[in-house]
This record gives sequence, structure tokens and C-alpha cells, in this order.
Amino acid sequence: MNIYIDFDDCLCETARYFSELVARLYGKDIPYEHIAFFDLQKSFSLTEDQFEHMMIEGHRPEVLLSYEETPGAIETVNRWIDRGDDVSVITGRPFSAFDASRAWLDTHGLHRAKLYCLNKYGRDAFIKDSDFSLELEDYYRMHFDCAVEDSPAAFRFFDHLPDLKVMVFDRPWNQNCTFPGTGYHRCFDWQTISDLVG
Repeated sequence: MNIYIDFDDCLCETARYFSELVARLYGKDIPYEHIAFFDLQKSFSLTEDQFEHMMIEGHRPEVLLSYEETPGAIETVNRWIDRGDDVSVITGRPFSAFDASRAWLDTHGLHRAKLYCLNKYGRDAFIKDSDFSLELEDYYRMHFDCAVEDSPAAFRFFDHLPDLKVMVFDRPWNQNCTFPGTGYHRCFDWQTISDLVG
């Protein structure tokens, strides 16, 4: 089985860190539970300059390495790999974050998972002239049986896989989204994801 897994807010608790960061940087008290939009600039009511600064701060290597694991993620993914599944972590982080992201996976026991940086969201503006390690045309040649994703903005990347089973990790910013097909399943934890993937 080929499995796609998003990194931020699926494997690790990125948005919780950004909630604390925006309070520290700008004095804005937006608890994690109130992050209503995947677009953090909109959720935190930031200017372009504030958003760019926040994203640069949140992508410093030492910060990326500090993100907490989403409970149950590592154990579940390693169980899939142990049984022979092919796991690809496909993140919207720019390639400049690759080394720290790879180190996070390795130090958390996911050294066997593949890692790709795909420009899912056009976020390369906050780190000028960013590169990505996976081009869209190459991504669209990949096949997946299951996907774990939290962002409604990423669902469009699954249109070419009509039989894909998508586990949507329940997060505040996807509460009101409409799933584009019957293959989408809301999951509240990694145990639910594991049960659905099998």
C-alpha cells in the first residue's frame, strides 16, 4: 500500500506552536482552538510583513526540530512500514526546511519514511526564491492508496486519484469544510486513522 502523509498538524503540532509564537511576537491571543482558517495570516489577522516574519521564525531549523509529535503518529506510521507499506511524507514546507524536517523524522524514529517538499500552497514567498524537491508533474505521476491530510487547501492534489481513501485529521480550521467525495473520512486521532487504513 502507498500512503501519503502530510507533515504539519498530522505528524507534529505545528499550529499550536504558531499560536504561541504570534502571541509572543505580536501580543495576539488566538488560542489553537480558535484557529478558524488554514490561512494563518487570516486566522491571526496579520499584515503581509507580520505573516512573513512569523513564517520565517516558525521555519528556523531549531524551531522545526522542537515541534511535538502528534500522539500516536510515529507508532502508527512505523507499523505500516514494518508490514511493507510505502510511506511518503509530502509537506508544503520549502526545500530550505528539508534538512531540519528530515532530522525531525529521523530523531522521532521515522528514518524509513520518504520526505518530499511540494509547493502545495504557494508559500515560497516568505523565503525568497525557495526551491521544492518535488515538482507537481512528478507528484501527479505518483500513486497513493491512502492519504492523511488536515488542510482543505490540499484536497485538490487528490483529484487525480478517484479511489483514494483520505483521512482528514480533525483540526479547528477544517471543521466547516465540505469534503469533495465519499472517500474522505474525518479522524479525531491516529487510532481512528489506523483503524480506517487497516
